[in-house]
Amino acid sequence: MFNENTVINDDCLKAMAKLPDNSCDAVVTDPPYELGFLGNAWDKTGVAFNPATWRHCLRLAKSGAHLLAFGGSRTFHRLAAAIEDAGWEIRDCIMWLYGTGFPKSKNMRGKWQGFGTGLKPAFEPIILARKPMPGSTEENLRRNGCGALNIDGCRVPSEVATGWRGGASRGYSGGLAKTESGGRPAFGRWPANVLHDGSQDVLHAFPAEQGLSAARFFYCAKASWQDREEGLQRFVRQQMEILHNKAAGPRSNIHPTVKPTALMRYLCKLVTPPGGLVLDPFTGSGSTGKAAVLEKFRFLGIEQAARYAAIARARIDFAIRQTRGHGTLAGA
Repeated sequence: MFNENTVINDDCLKAMAKLPDNSCDAVVTDPPYELGFLGNAWDKTGVAFNPATWRHCLRLAKSGAHLLAFGGSRTFHRLAAAIEDAGWEIRDCIMWLYGTGFPKSKNMRGKWQGFGTGLKPAFEPIILARKPMPGSTEENLRRNGCGALNIDGCRVPSEVATGWRGGASRGYSGGLAKTESGGRPAFGRWPANVLHDGSQDVLHAFPAEQGLSAARFFYCAKASWQDREEGLQRFVRQQMEILHNKAAGPRSNIHPTVKPTALMRYLCKLVTPPGGLVLDPFTGSGSTGKAAVLEKFRFLGIEQAARYAAIARARIDFAIRQTRGHGTLAGA
């Protein structure tokens, strides 16, 4: 067996091979996009496109458990194919839209001035898949608590109905719930497969409907400096040219692709049953683990780079102290 709230410092394929079958309630992960981002060798190994990676996750997941995996806009089709080839059932693709970021484009000169080689990135896809299960969703929920999404727990706050004409007979208007299934009042819009960062670029992408625009979708900005650095006060601060933020100062969290805790909390809550165990085979700097602990889930992470595993443990330990007032993260 394994310790809970642990980050294993090892290759994910080797580590997962040692873990017991049907032990995880959800898999929430941000694997390499296989683009060689900033020259990092770990982002171009092919592990995310290898069906064996996702077969390990499938074996570890309970029947009906969900998988959420981030992908890059250029490469997520290969990620989705690998997940499906491993035996997972693709259920949806969530889009996280954002207005920040910059285009990675080479500007042409001379006769072709004004032309370039790329668009500005403005979204990241998140594959939603489920482990096949025998029988109905209701039966599987009774057996092991997996198979359904936490709809009410992830509703998008709203006090204004859109008046969608097709919804009156079903107890909601435009996705805005009036009552829960048990007859109790419920507030908030049905979780959608679009998330956004609240920037004007994104808000203007949606036609305004009674002034709501993108407000019907879950809002989450990119990771702030404070979010990245919480719990890392004991680390020696490192000046890295490519990551140095002159406005905020040097960073201890040197991972280049940190996801915001609020986003990972929402995603963990969407797919994990109460008290469930969340697996992240590509832990990085620990955003999934930090989020899982804050949502009162158990967590098991795997990270092959020792420097990132140490950062992840410190950030998760910070979350443990926040929620329990004591306790430390077990090393592995």
